[in-house]
Amino acid sequence: MSRTLRAFILLVLVAACGSGNQSGAPRNLDNACSILDQRPTYLNAFKRTERRWGVPVHVQMATIYQESKFISDARTPFRYSLGVIPMGRQSSAFGYSQALDGTWDEYLAETGRRNARRDRITDATDFMGWYMNKTRDRNGIPLTDARNQYLAYHEGHTGFARGSYNSKGWLMRVAGEVGQRAQSYQFQLMRCS
Repeated sequence: MSRTLRAFILLVLVAACGSGNQSGAPRNLDNACSILDQRPTYLNAFKRTERRWGVPVHVQMATIYQESKFISDARTPFRYSLGVIPMGRQSSAFGYSQALDGTWDEYLAETGRRNARRDRITDATDFMGWYMNKTRDRNGIPLTDARNQYLAYHEGHTGFARGSYNSKGWLMRVAGEVGQRAQSYQFQLMRCS
C-alpha cells in the first residue's frame, strides 16, 4: 500500500472520529422527548442549568429552538448592499443561545467561566440561566414565563423595560410561539421516560 493511500485512509478515519460536534439539528424538533433521545447530553445541560439558575428545562428548550433550532454554530444571515455585496452579518449572535459578543463577554466576566463557548450546549444553557435570572431581577419576569423571558432575551433588559417590543408585531407573534412551544415541551417532558 502506498504512503499516499495510507495517509488518505488515516485522514478519513481521523475525520470520521472527530465529527461528533453535532452542529446539525436533531430531527423532529417539535418533540422534546425525541430531541433528548437523540442528544442525551442536552438533558444533562438543561438539568444542570435548572438546578443552578432555576430556569425550567422546557423554557430553555423553547428559547434554544427559537434562537438556533438546536444548531450549535448558528449565526445570523449576511447583510448585502445592492443585493449582492456582502456587508457582514446582521449581528454578532452565535451558537445555541445566539448570545451577542458583548453580552457573552459580560457573562464570562461575571461568572468567571473563561473557557465557556457559545457552541457548547452546557455553556449556552448556563448563559441563558444567567441572563434569565438578570431578567427576573431587573424586569420582574418569572423564570417560568417563556413568552416574556423571550421578549426580554430578544430586546435586552432596557428595551423590554421601555416596551420596544410593542411596536414589533412579528416579535410579539414569535414570543407567543415560544410560550406555546414551552408549554408543549413541558407536557411532552412529563411523558418522557
